[in-house]
Amino acid sequence: MSLGIKKEDTVHVLTGKHKGKKGRVLNVNKAEGKVLIEKVNIIKKHMKPNKTYSQGGIIEKEAPIQLSNVMLVCPKCNKPSKIAATVIEGGKKHRTCKKCKEVID
Repeated sequence: MSLGIKKEDTVHVLTGKHKGKKGRVLNVNKAEGKVLIEKVNIIKKHMKPNKTYSQGGIIEKEAPIQLSNVMLVCPKCNKPSKIAATVIEGGKKHRTCKKCKEVID
């Protein structure tokens, strides 16, 4: 899982209420196996007034999605695809798109 989805990647949601949406990854929690995606899985949270939210009230924020329910979107072919680990130059691992065979990073 070390070469899987990383922060700032674009992902495609495979299942659930937000199926078919694309978004940028804000945070990855590998211990829990969850990922936070920008403008996907928005929840409403009631907040009391405090230092960060002086007025309080109802705020909208992203909730985490299970890591197995998202797939990386290749920046080259712009399609959701599986990731392959390839060794390039001196034994360094890179992520590769299995559809177009291009190196992602």
